[in-house]
Amino acid sequence: MKKYLQNINSPDDLKKLSIDQLEIVCTELREFIIEQLSHNPGHFGSSLGTVELTVALHYLYHTPYDRLVWDVGHQAYSHKILTGRRDRFSTNRKLGGLSGFTNPNESEYDTFAAGHASTSISAALGMAVAANLSGETDRHIVAIIGDGSMTGGLAYEGINNACSQPNNLLIILNDNDMSIDNNVGGIQDYLVKLTTSAKYNKVRNNLYQGFKKRKLISEREKNLVLRFNNSVKSLITKEQNLFEGFNIRYFGPIDGHDLPQLIRVLRNIKDMQGPRILHIKTVKGKGFRPAEKSATIWHSPGLFNKETGERILKNKENQPQLYQDVFGHTLVEMAEKNEKIVGVTPAMPTGCSMTFMADKFPDRSFDVGIAEAHAVTFSAGMAKEGLIPFCNIYSSFMQRAYDQVIHDVALQKLKVIFCLDRAGLVGPDGPTHHGVFDLAYLHPIPNLVISAPYDEHELRNLMHTAVYGNDGPFAIRYPRGQGEMTDWRNVPQILPIGKGRKLRKGKDIALLSMGTIGNNAAKAIDEAEKSGISVAHYDMVFLKPIDEELLHKVARKFKYIITVEDGVVKGGFGSAVLEFLAENGYSDVHVLRIGIPDEFITHGSVSELQQITGIDEKGILEHITCMYNGIRGSYPPFTAVAPQDKSRCTGT
Repeated sequence: MKKYLQNINSPDDLKKLSIDQLEIVCTELREFIIEQLSHNPGHFGSSLGTVELTVALHYLYHTPYDRLVWDVGHQAYSHKILTGRRDRFSTNRKLGGLSGFTNPNESEYDTFAAGHASTSISAALGMAVAANLSGETDRHIVAIIGDGSMTGGLAYEGINNACSQPNNLLIILNDNDMSIDNNVGGIQDYLVKLTTSAKYNKVRNNLYQGFKKRKLISEREKNLVLRFNNSVKSLITKEQNLFEGFNIRYFGPIDGHDLPQLIRVLRNIKDMQGPRILHIKTVKGKGFRPAEKSATIWHSPGLFNKETGERILKNKENQPQLYQDVFGHTLVEMAEKNEKIVGVTPAMPTGCSMTFMADKFPDRSFDVGIAEAHAVTFSAGMAKEGLIPFCNIYSSFMQRAYDQVIHDVALQKLKVIFCLDRAGLVGPDGPTHHGVFDLAYLHPIPNLVISAPYDEHELRNLMHTAVYGNDGPFAIRYPRGQGEMTDWRNVPQILPIGKGRKLRKGKDIALLSMGTIGNNAAKAIDEAEKSGISVAHYDMVFLKPIDEELLHKVARKFKYIITVEDGVVKGGFGSAVLEFLAENGYSDVHVLRIGIPDEFITHGSVSELQQITGIDEKGILEHITCMYNGIRGSYPPFTAVAPQDKSRCTGT
């Protein structure tokens, strides 16, 4: 039984406790998170590292009036627990339960949606400026950013702008790795105590105001003094930090797990005027030894034994490989035979399985940090000089590099191979991570080949086709999770660009699928056949160029077509089919598009979400049956387009 945590239902309850009692709360929070995540997997290490920080912030600040803006919401489990969601935390990342990230629709304490990295400073600066313009001078704004997120360019754009805008923003850098090295010692401790002292800062401000009143110092000269002060601190402590060149006050580093010191420092700098940065040092996975020793594995470890730290892994014997592992192994095979092949990923080498390439060819593998736009242009630069980069980026993260795909790759027709992992519905990470927009946003880009494999063999074929059968940019999208076959090591073939294939003959309806979702469609067609419905199945393989010869044959033979994709129906594969039919005068062909509807899809298991969106086997079968009944006259016949209209299937 937790002594204090069970009685904390809002941050106001924290404010009633002593510092000693708050330290017990920190211990109880860690125990609670470890217990919960041992049987309900989530982002583990990051939240364990921010326990003291979260307690200190909610203890000192008047949230939700004061704004806490978390960068990457999986740091914020303690925040959720302390803000009235403790008793629902067991539903975290489950369908209908709490989001794994901060979500303003879930709680007023969640000030900004945070699923992608490096956004907190820009968002918080916007809030700080809004507070100034609204006259809310007593409202505090705090951005909490992890050092991994500091590899993203947006963070520096935000800091740079914070230096030039009137604001009182506090940026807390949660440094839980060794990306910013510091020697914490006696002089450093003294400087932190001095520069964060309320008395020191009062004298400092009075001096500045006096100089300003006598016109002895200007705003520009003030910024020069700030930069000089930061540089002097670096010189004295024999350490350098990234922020000494910014016109912004820098404090730290301090121990982010020393709660009394953290509270003292935050209290002293809380009401300072102007933007400032507090640098805290934390340990990812703090309080759970296995996580402290292996931060990467314990970022999101899955099920584990909380007593022993042993991870509970699924038996992979006689199981299909993960698509990302097929990619990783195939990339190594190809790199062994072609020394021009290189691998690039923005901070996801383990998730996308580029670790296999890094182990075998470390000099040809590049983890560029959380910097998707840079990853694309970096790949373009290598391609310009004759290398063949495989740039592996999660589908939803590729949205952050859209301009670079157009301007730096496609415009110059450079041979960059984009492997979009986590395409389609990804499950518990929810709407910030679903890779459902890629077909729609890539489709309009000239010079770009867009493809999606039906299975592991086709993934390997497409990877080889991108290298040996095409001279320009090439995109391959594939889902998270297991494939379809245990025997996945085929002899790769070079596929004809823009050509689909017939998987099954049929006479009543033609079903066109794009990617691995075609396997759900194949199962639905099997069931439809038992009911006497004959459905022809075509795996299109390429969205661009689309197989126009095949589409002509289908449109001439079938008056009823179903398209299936695990992407948005607005502007995606089904829309491309409609465009072709309209442009070629097939006005008498009726099309039903099945895919992700025009809304953001919640979090839950992939199977649950596919069922909700109607792209699981049962949902596709219902649509096939619905269309067939329309053909037979049981329901009114379909008009040109009827996407996701389940009412047509029920006869209402």
